[in-house]
Amino acid sequence: MDYTLHQLKIFMKVVECQSITKASEELFLTQPAVSIQLKKFQEQFSIPLTEVVGRKLYVTDFGRDIAKSAHHIMAEIEAINYKTKSFKGQLAGKLKISSASTGKYVMPFFLFDFLAKNPKIDLELDVTNKIQVVTSLKQNEVDFSLVSTMPENLNLKSVKLLQNKLFLVGGTRVNRNPKTPIKNLFEKYPLLYREFGSATRSHMENFIIAQDWPKHKTIVLTSNEALKQALIAGLGYSIMPLIGIKNELKNGDLEIIPYKGLPIISHWHLIWLAAKRLSPIAEAYLEFIEQEKDRIIKDTFDWFENY
Repeated sequence: MDYTLHQLKIFMKVVECQSITKASEELFLTQPAVSIQLKKFQEQFSIPLTEVVGRKLYVTDFGRDIAKSAHHIMAEIEAINYKTKSFKGQLAGKLKISSASTGKYVMPFFLFDFLAKNPKIDLELDVTNKIQVVTSLKQNEVDFSLVSTMPENLNLKSVKLLQNKLFLVGGTRVNRNPKTPIKNLFEKYPLLYREFGSATRSHMENFIIAQDWPKHKTIVLTSNEALKQALIAGLGYSIMPLIGIKNELKNGDLEIIPYKGLPIISHWHLIWLAAKRLSPIAEAYLEFIEQEKDRIIKDTFDWFENY
């Protein structure tokens, strides 16, 4: 066997993408370069790693086993690199965090100073929906998760960060008569929802049921950015987090519509499995959060806390 680490990386990416073309794009290599290295890697084995059926590439069972081994090898190489840096007196390693999609407006500000002080730490931040956040936490794939609704049936530890406020929001292009009862709006305009599994959707659904608002028509969007653009275009109304619409409110593209019982208030929490043995990197980050969270909230989110 005489394969290289470069070939292992390429093979892992091909397995992940199920495509040489996509793998080459993500690796910033030409397609022929990826194909050549994949061919050289295959020559090390007498059993096929991949096969092409109908112009589509498939990874064989043997190939998947080799890919798992490759992941372990690369993880060990990564660990060696981090240990080398640590012996030089530097805090080095990887910090893995998953965050609910709206958390992208929150999490970076609780990371900036920590990463600036520890430049040898690599960050892996997965911004996704609530279901995937909880899944990655359950499977111990991350150090921490950022959520606005605490998962049930999990033994967790947590640090409370800042509030999450949800308001009724609409686009200013809609010529809304302020005297029109809110319920009447939804007889004409759709309610815009996030996708199933979203914490924002769950809060919105519970509130609408309690208020007995009519649902003439609904529209589902799978990201906060898509939801914002739909509101700005005047497609309807929604209940959404204040944290993500600061600029749109300032620019006059969106407006908050006062309504009794709003805002809905929850809190962002940084959570982790109670039984998890935190790495030195994770412990250092947790210490940083405990010490600096109040300052970060005051310096960065003062507008939000006082809204």
